[in-house]
Amino acid sequence: MYRDIIEAELTQWRSRIEKLAMDIWENPEGANAEYKACRWTAELLRDAGFTVEVGVAGLATAIRASYGSGKPVYGLLGEYDALPGLSQKVSAVREPVEPGGMGHGCSHNLLGAAHVGAAIAMKKLIELGKISGTVVFFGCPGEEEHRGKGLMAREHLFDDVDFNISFHPYSRNTVSYGTSAALRGFRLHFKGRSAHAGTMPHQGRSALDAVELTNVGINYLREHVPTTVRMHYVITQGGTAPNIVPDSASGWYYVRAATVKTLNEVYERMLDVARGAALMTHTELQIEDQGGCYPTMPNHTLCDVLYEILQTEPQEPWTEEELAFAEALNDDPELTNHLFPGGVTPKTFGSSGGSSDVGDVQHVSPGVFFYTACRNTACVGHSWQATACSGHSIGLKGMLYAAKIMAIFGSRVMSDPALLETAKAEFRQKVAKEPFVCLYPSDYQVTTAEN
Repeated sequence: MYRDIIEAELTQWRSRIEKLAMDIWENPEGANAEYKACRWTAELLRDAGFTVEVGVAGLATAIRASYGSGKPVYGLLGEYDALPGLSQKVSAVREPVEPGGMGHGCSHNLLGAAHVGAAIAMKKLIELGKISGTVVFFGCPGEEEHRGKGLMAREHLFDDVDFNISFHPYSRNTVSYGTSAALRGFRLHFKGRSAHAGTMPHQGRSALDAVELTNVGINYLREHVPTTVRMHYVITQGGTAPNIVPDSASGWYYVRAATVKTLNEVYERMLDVARGAALMTHTELQIEDQGGCYPTMPNHTLCDVLYEILQTEPQEPWTEEELAFAEALNDDPELTNHLFPGGVTPKTFGSSGGSSDVGDVQHVSPGVFFYTACRNTACVGHSWQATACSGHSIGLKGMLYAAKIMAIFGSRVMSDPALLETAKAEFRQKVAKEPFVCLYPSDYQVTTAEN
């Protein structure tokens, strides 16, 4: 629907959208510190005629940009944070720009810019009177730490949204009919007493012992939780020298589960393990609750519409240079398609072990999550290969295709009140089983780096 208008608008703005994606790629910033990405994104949206608010929900790098008036309200969920250690040049061999530096190994530079492009195309349709309602771009910081959207939901930023969409770069075109896992993050800090480890160890109380006993207990707990539960941890502080009994030690933990109910139950059991470790070692325990996110809850009524659009809307063909670059990146000689050839993969309804704060928004309004091919077919997420493709024309083509798909999808849903009401009825039925209650404490505030 309105494909010609959408394509013409994206063509007019293509160079600006691509520049935004590449500027963000060349200046990767971590979770909740995306100051440049936020500023450039807001500037482009203002230039396009949107009303732009920056710093919403108490988050320095969060954006709400809107155009239009009244209902329905279409929400586009953008992101722009990068990952540590995944710096990489546009090269088919491992070649970091800055060894150990940040890089867009999850392709959020493409993700954010694609939603901007879709918003601009939707604005044109509203301007021309083809559709009525409001389009809202949400710049959501800190996705890699599962924080932005949950905190924005806590502050009711999505309450007026009638339906929402989230695109993510991937190695193929597909619609997410399945669910991701709910997640909680927390840190445990133990305080003990230092002593000479050789001459007076009995005078010490080892905080590191407490961390290690906690981790042992969590590993024993794995046998006694549902099979969908996952628990991960790293020791972030373990002492200063072997001959000093550590008086402080810390660990960082994630727990995932299929439902929030199970998530919270296992979370409390993990905390009980830590409390027991503190008792055994005569140390003090401080629990730092870092909140979490809900499982995704895709709206299948809207998923079917999106799936049909991906089936019928062609993508821009790959060039020989792009195919050769992807072939050089692929490490599987059995692969014949080095880049996804087009169309959409068959529907799948399984559950993913990963997590996304998109789930928080999908528990507030009907939502869909989809992917387009922006990487070589053998590429995995959170890899240097993904960073390389995110700065290549391969990624830019997939990004613009996603922008077109989101605009076509939005125009179709906004033009069909009966379809939207069916989607809302499905949403109400699903959310009744697990109503949204933000997993962040009411006084939780994100600590950001200096701008």
